Amino acid sequence: MSIEDDVALMERVPTLRLLGDAPLRMLAIGSEQRSLGRGDTLFKQGDEADCGFVIQRGTLRVHDDSGAEMTVGPGTLIGELALVVAMRRPSSATALEPSAVVRITRSLFQRVLESDPAAARRLRDEFAHRSSRIASDILMAGAKLNT
Repeated sequence: MSIEDDVALMERVPTLRLLGDAPLRMLAIGSEQRSLGRGDTLFKQGDEADCGFVIQRGTLRVHDDSGAEMTVGPGTLIGELALVVAMRRPSSATALEPSAVVRITRSLFQRVLESDPAAARRLRDEFAHRSSRIASDILMAGAKLNT
């Protein structure tokens, strides 16, 4: 795929879209492509997570040891949190069909944010908004359980 195709793909991802055109172009230039065959494992639960993946084509099953799972396809960002903090993978991802992903390393992502403080602020604000919404949802769920 071309750089323009990768930028267009990343614009489909809500979190990445917040960054704007120039940062997306930097991500597209610095990222790498990876192909997976049916049944190939992208990563396993417990692996060190140093990157995120945007699905270009195909379908992946993301699952954990507790039995929770979801199926994701093109335009999905897997491992979003790994773009900003060192962590272990909370789940595994397996290709359900021939697939392709764009791998964005944490170091590349951080360099992009450092080069564009406005993009970093937009991302910070989005994460803060999500955290607030999650906290509110937890409080509401707890209140319902206590009634």
